[in-house]
Amino acid sequence: MTSTTTKTRLYSSRIDLPEDTRSQIITILNQSLATTLDLKTQVKQAHWNVKGLNFYSLHLLFDELAGELEGYVDMIAERVTALGGYAMGTARRAASESILPEYPLNIDNGTDHIVALADRFGVYAKSLREAIDKTDNLGDADTADLYTEISRTADMRLWFLEAHLQGNANQPLASH
Repeated sequence: MTSTTTKTRLYSSRIDLPEDTRSQIITILNQSLATTLDLKTQVKQAHWNVKGLNFYSLHLLFDELAGELEGYVDMIAERVTALGGYAMGTARRAASESILPEYPLNIDNGTDHIVALADRFGVYAKSLREAIDKTDNLGDADTADLYTEISRTADMRLWFLEAHLQGNANQPLASH
């Protein structure tokens, strides 16, 4: 998935991680950057198109989620560059590298948007926990800590989304 250029094109840096280690971490971070950008745009899709009885509160919630994700996009990209790498954060890159499924473009019901977003936040949260382990095993506690910070919020936001679905017999929680 990730191009060879990402792995080999590094700025020189005085960071005390070997170049090969930095390259591996940058690859992980750029994958997360693509997925985070994709999730942000999918949340905005829900924000723009939600309809129904809870329109206003969901419209605001989805915008808040997208804002948080935008902050994480910046944090991830800046960590890439701090490690001497090149942040790969274009929309085309996000579309081709994201681990998330395509967002359904034919929904407008608030509950359907919540289910779609909860499914995607579940995948995203799992990928963050995997990245914590990978970057920690590579000896980069700082990047693992960054992932831990993002993971805590992603789990909380998944809880918020799932709480909207609890007690609604017509919308069972999706399995991951």
